Amino acid sequence: MSMQVGTLDRKYAAVLLLAVVVFLVLKFGPFGGQDAVKIVSPVETIPMAEKRLEKLRQAAATLPAKQELLKQAQSELAVREAGLLKGDTKQQAQAELIELLQTVARANGIETHGVERMTETVVNSDYGEVTVEVAFSCGIEQLVNLLASLADQPKILATNAVRLNGGSDKKKLIQVRLAVCGIIPRKLLPEKKPGAAS
Repeated sequence: MSMQVGTLDRKYAAVLLLAVVVFLVLKFGPFGGQDAVKIVSPVETIPMAEKRLEKLRQAAATLPAKQELLKQAQSELAVREAGLLKGDTKQQAQAELIELLQTVARANGIETHGVERMTETVVNSDYGEVTVEVAFSCGIEQLVNLLASLADQPKILATNAVRLNGGSDKKKLIQVRLAVCGIIPRKLLPEKKPGAAS
């Protein structure tokens, strides 16, 4: 009798062990659990995929034209930026502007009395502006010719201010203070610190 009970206990234990193994395989094996393969219906139908493909083809077809426009815009920008004052620093750009102004003045028979003032301004995130102010005496015709010559320069220049005082000499010379500015890359100007006085 004890023999039969021991055999039955072993059979039940074997069946129970088999049931546990089957349960674990189903729960955590390749047929179940989080890593189980799930069958899902396709999200995109064939007509939807064809429409999406057509849109991608149209976008790809416009790419060469957009690249050509970009090359043209970059070329135009390079031509315009040739008018910027050169220099690795703001001081070098200001020196170039002073030299240019004095050269044009001398070509019109005007001798400047040195630089009265120099300033700089941020124009936008790409460009800045340096300004120099000079003083000199000349005839009114010389001043008109000087302003016309400055406008003809290949550099991007502008006259910010012109102050005139009449002279009392017989040659009818006028006293002039002229402020001329040129455009420079923004990176040449120092960054303003928050809270700093402008």
